Amino acid sequence: MLPPAPPPVSALPPLPADDGAALVADAATLPVDRVALARLYGEPLFRMPTDLYIPPDALEVFLEAFEGPLDLLLYLIRRQNFNILDIPLADVTRQYLTYVDQIRQHNLELASEYLLMAAMLIEIKSRMLLPPRKTDDGAEGPDPRAELVRRLLEYEQIKLAAARLDQLPVIGRDFLRAQVHIEQSLVTRFPDVHVLDLQEAWADILKRAKLNQHHRISREQLSVREHMSIVLRTLGGRRFVEFHELFDASRGTPVLVVTFIAMLELARERLLEITQAEAFAPIYVRLAYQPA
Repeated sequence: MLPPAPPPVSALPPLPADDGAALVADAATLPVDRVALARLYGEPLFRMPTDLYIPPDALEVFLEAFEGPLDLLLYLIRRQNFNILDIPLADVTRQYLTYVDQIRQHNLELASEYLLMAAMLIEIKSRMLLPPRKTDDGAEGPDPRAELVRRLLEYEQIKLAAARLDQLPVIGRDFLRAQVHIEQSLVTRFPDVHVLDLQEAWADILKRAKLNQHHRISREQLSVREHMSIVLRTLGGRRFVEFHELFDASRGTPVLVVTFIAMLELARERLLEITQAEAFAPIYVRLAYQPA
């Protein structure tokens, strides 16, 4: 016995022509792995839009060749070698207005400042067409262009000075600052004693010696080497000794002088150091070496 026949397959209705073209276009633009071509406002875009329109002024590059109305006016004067003290306003104003008309088409806000200068040029030209006003003493009044000439000369001086300053080397543009890390030593370094401080301390020792003078006439053989040994023995075993402690004012000025010479000789031979913690502080003397 034969199995029953399958049910007849009904034919699908035909698609409209527009829908069929859209499906073909979708199949052509849709990626196989469903990776978005782009994202628009956070939403994935799987096909390129067919009605994409970029206006002609969407991207506009406008270079400002001049820094202001005075810069443009000075450029027009210098380009044609006009005498800045006798400006032909008719030609300059005509060229100036031509440039202003160009920037008005792109940036009206930028053109406002230039329009103010154009109005000033037209005013000066109209005042020059009128008969000049005379002063009370019968002399002719000032030139209507005088104020404009003054501003142009001042602007030119400032512009040239700025150009000269820009030619100077600038850190970060022409050179870089050298940076070197130096580790600070932990050993305290006392400042060096100035000669004037040592002289004042010696004068103070002499002043104290004069207060203890005696009318004693004697002759004593004094040895610098002997007093050098005395100074070394005094400093031995002590870290610092004040300057005035090395002098015995009761022994008179000759002994003080020899002791001072002995101390200077030891300092010259680098056997002792003369230090001072800070300016106007007491002067200390210590051995340059520590005995073992």
